[in-house]
Amino acid sequence: MRIGRNLAAGLGSSVWTALVGLIAVPFYVRYLGVEGYGLIGFLATVQVIAQLLDLGMAAAVNREVARATVSGDPREAGPLLHSVAVIYWGIACMIGVAMMLLSPLLARQWLRADGMDLTGLVVAVMLMGLVIACRWPAQLYQGVLMGAQRIVMSSALSAAWISLASGGAVLVLAFVSPSIEAFLVWQAVVGLAYALAVRAAGWSVVGRRPVRFDRGQLERIWRFSAGLAGISITGVALSQIDKVVLSKMLTLSDYGHYMLAVLVAGTLYLISAPFSNVMYPRLSTLVHSGDTNGLAETYRVSTRLLCALVFPAAMFLCVYPGEIVQAWTGNPELALTMKLILPILAIGTALHAVMYAPYALQLAYGMTRLPLTINTVLLLTAAPLTIVLVYKYGALGGALSWASLHVLYLAVGTWLTHRHLLKGLGLKWLIFDVGFPLGVSAGVGLLAFLLPVGGGVGVYAQVAWGAACATLASVLIIAASPGLRAAALRLVREWVYKAPQGRPT
Repeated sequence: MRIGRNLAAGLGSSVWTALVGLIAVPFYVRYLGVEGYGLIGFLATVQVIAQLLDLGMAAAVNREVARATVSGDPREAGPLLHSVAVIYWGIACMIGVAMMLLSPLLARQWLRADGMDLTGLVVAVMLMGLVIACRWPAQLYQGVLMGAQRIVMSSALSAAWISLASGGAVLVLAFVSPSIEAFLVWQAVVGLAYALAVRAAGWSVVGRRPVRFDRGQLERIWRFSAGLAGISITGVALSQIDKVVLSKMLTLSDYGHYMLAVLVAGTLYLISAPFSNVMYPRLSTLVHSGDTNGLAETYRVSTRLLCALVFPAAMFLCVYPGEIVQAWTGNPELALTMKLILPILAIGTALHAVMYAPYALQLAYGMTRLPLTINTVLLLTAAPLTIVLVYKYGALGGALSWASLHVLYLAVGTWLTHRHLLKGLGLKWLIFDVGFPLGVSAGVGLLAFLLPVGGGVGVYAQVAWGAACATLASVLIIAASPGLRAAALRLVREWVYKAPQGRPT
């Protein structure tokens, strides 16, 4: 029952995060303009790049807490958490200072702002550093909650944070100051409050007790952590190369348009992230217990369910991109600029989201060399292609490089993963657990495109029709999958008829 409850909590939090974020963005554009939103997009890019400083420590703590939970005493992870936390808070301070020192250089030499003076741009970059520093420690303690499978608690804290961050920002812009500086100050305050709240929750899991910084705890995880650091470096390079190059090439206004499309396509991660948060600790416990059959079944059923949700949603973004953006922002011109690149970004994002499953399997086995090898192969082949496409086609080239990268990732990642883990399952996983949901989603999407809603229907009716088609695709995939169908029926019986909680999901 815990897996179903955790997954439901994660999905609920993701849906809420998506709704709050999507509702807030049109207000951001209204008060700050597209150029101002370009700065928000740049903040998101820098924050992802800053993840390199994590050095794999949060995921290593996640794994150790999961193992300690299985052994029956989460307090065993307390000394490790304290030792890593000392480093984490130090890194947060370092990020703030570094961004302060680099802000004049980034404002003058990197960002291209037509409607913002240099002084204001320097201040904005400095405040970005403050925002990232305040948010930074939260990911460590979220790793603790996820490792202990306290997804409900983690989801509740995340939902509260995004509500305050986005809803409060809209109120600040509307009633205090419609400026990027006011927006960033609010984000820093809420980010720090969130970090402190999740810190308290994380320590409540492992049990707060007097501990000292223990170098031996770090030495115990350094191999796994170092491998994850290499994965992070190559992963960030793969995920951000288009955005970094475009932030240099495009004006902040044009970059804002691209980042808006990235934001919409990125809503697909709000489906995949809960799966990753639940799958990783669950697969880790199955590997630790030696239950290979249960591991394979959980891996396949989880992938099929993930695809049953992600691919229909991506199909929706591909078939009705302009209508979705127009209904969302009320701006036909903005919808027109995003109509071409959004479907391409959605395809790449959907494929990337599905590859969370093999990645979770790799980490559950403690294998960091394998994902590092995969990322290195992808980076060596995709980086030159990305740079060429971006410089030749601009924003469209960035979208094309993103989609091409993840088509390659699906092929190479599946092949290499199942040469080493769950051998012999790769082709079956690719055809039945990924290919079948993809085919159903594409078929329903083609019918939706060839049989659109009648002429003269408003944009909201078209969006509703597209959402109905996506829902139909999900239902068809689940209905045609015995494992998913049985799991769905069990959940319905448990939720509707309040079956005993001891029943497995």
